[in-house]
Amino acid sequence: MEYIILDLEWDSAYFPPEKRFINQILQIGAVKLDEDFNVIDTFNRVICSSVSKRVSSRFAKLTGITSEIMRNGVPFEEALEEYNSFSASAAVTMTWSNSDLYTIIENEELLLKNRLKFNINGYLDLQKLVQGDLYNRGYESKNQISLEAAAEFLGVETESFELHNALDDCRLAAQLLKICYEQQKFESLIRDTKKPDFYARLRFKAYPISNIKDSNINPAQLKFQCPECKGQTRRLRNWKYCNRWFIADFECKNCGYKFNGRVSFKKTFDDLQVKHKVCEYRPRKRNNNNDMQSVPETVQSN
Repeated sequence: MEYIILDLEWDSAYFPPEKRFINQILQIGAVKLDEDFNVIDTFNRVICSSVSKRVSSRFAKLTGITSEIMRNGVPFEEALEEYNSFSASAAVTMTWSNSDLYTIIENEELLLKNRLKFNINGYLDLQKLVQGDLYNRGYESKNQISLEAAAEFLGVETESFELHNALDDCRLAAQLLKICYEQQKFESLIRDTKKPDFYARLRFKAYPISNIKDSNINPAQLKFQCPECKGQTRRLRNWKYCNRWFIADFECKNCGYKFNGRVSFKKTFDDLQVKHKVCEYRPRKRNNNNDMQSVPETVQSN
C-alpha cells in the first residue's frame, strides 16, 4: 500500500465574482510513501494565480514564493491534473489538520467550477494522529499544534527543511508520522471521502442553541428532578438565556426544595449535546426584558 502526504500553500486574494477574499492555492507539495512510510516519490508545483498578479508580502516572506516566481508557475488546472496523476495509486491521503480541505473545496468550486477535483479517497488528519501521540508523551496544550512545534517536541531537527515550503513540510510530516505511528489508531482515523456525509460533516460547524423554541429541543430535555428527594418540580419563572445556558428557578412539588436549574444545547452534525446543571437558589427580582418564552410549567429532570 502507498500513502500520500499533501500540503498546500495559499494566499488571500480578492475574488470579484464573489465580492470577497478567498484563499487561492499557489503551491501543491506532496510526498508518496511506501507501506513503511519511506518517501518513494515527490511532487512540487508552484501555481500561477488566475485571480491576482501579485502575492502578499506576508505570503512571500513566509514561503519564499515571490510575485515573479508565482507568475512563472503553471495554471491551477494543469497543476492539479499532474498531481492527480502522481497520486492515482495512493490509498490514503494525509494533511496536517483538515484546514487544507476547506481551501481545496473553495478552490475547486470557485476557480475550477468543479470541473476537476483533487484525487483524495481515503483521508487522514495527520495532525490529530501526531497530537494524540504527543499527549501520551506529556504534551499538555489542547490547542492545535503546528508542524514545527510538534517536530521540536519530538526532538526532530528542522534546520534542513524550508518550513512553509509545501514539499519540505510534507517531508517533515513524514518523519513525524514514522515516530508517532500506531496501527490501530492510524486505521481508526482514516475516513472515506466518497461517503455522502464526508464533506457535509466537514462543512458543518457545531453551534449553541439560543432559542428555547428551537425544533431541536425536546421539552423533556428541559425537565429537572429535585436533587433532594428526586420528586417532580415546578418552574418558578420564565427561562432566561445567558452565556449559552437557559436558566430558571425550580421548586420541588413534593418537599418544597428550591434550586436554580440550567441547561445548555449544542447542535453537532450527529446529534444534540445536552448538559444539565443544578445551582444554589438565590431569590432575585424578575426582569421581564430578559425573560424567554415559557415552556410547560411542570418539569422533571432526566
